[in-house]
Amino acid sequence: MARKLTAPDAAVALLTGQILIAMPTMADPRFAQSVIFMCDHSARGAMGIVVNRPLASPSFEDLLRQLNIDPIPPARSIRLCAGGPVDNARGFVLHSTDWTGEGSLKVDASFALTASLDILKAIAGGGGPRQGVLALGYAGWGPGQLDAEMGQNAWLSARADPALVFDDKHETKWRRALATLRIDPLLLSDVAGHA
Repeated sequence: MARKLTAPDAAVALLTGQILIAMPTMADPRFAQSVIFMCDHSARGAMGIVVNRPLASPSFEDLLRQLNIDPIPPARSIRLCAGGPVDNARGFVLHSTDWTGEGSLKVDASFALTASLDILKAIAGGGGPRQGVLALGYAGWGPGQLDAEMGQNAWLSARADPALVFDDKHETKWRRALATLRIDPLLLSDVAGHA
């Protein structure tokens, strides 16, 4: 059932479905030069997936073995990334909306989020969504916390382009995300402007 947005929710819900781009002055090393896809942002808090921190291990095949999912080797594979510092033993698949299963959350017309094993089974069997990334953990904020960080000039936000979110060029993703806003990171200030 859709929730009616109140005036405060209407303002903050705008970040759902967008990307957050860490400012060059980000002090928290867990988020330095990170690009985060925002799955939800409301007055109750926010949740996102870091999309530019690849994991070398476990491999997708190793993960399938741990979860007893066949076939091994899988017919298809999916990239794994460190989705954020919260609950990093839990997996989330951020994916294109051409596939959804029970429990999938459709974020917008281009992105969905699924945390069930059904999606891993579908991918291993050769099906599933056309594009996706498996994130271990997520980035989370309590009520008003992300809004305060935005006010402190810790993040920029931009439209989420599936080509950027799902590509595997992680070493340049942060700069390319800034470039979508026509921003050179060397010219950014860490001081928020106030009228």
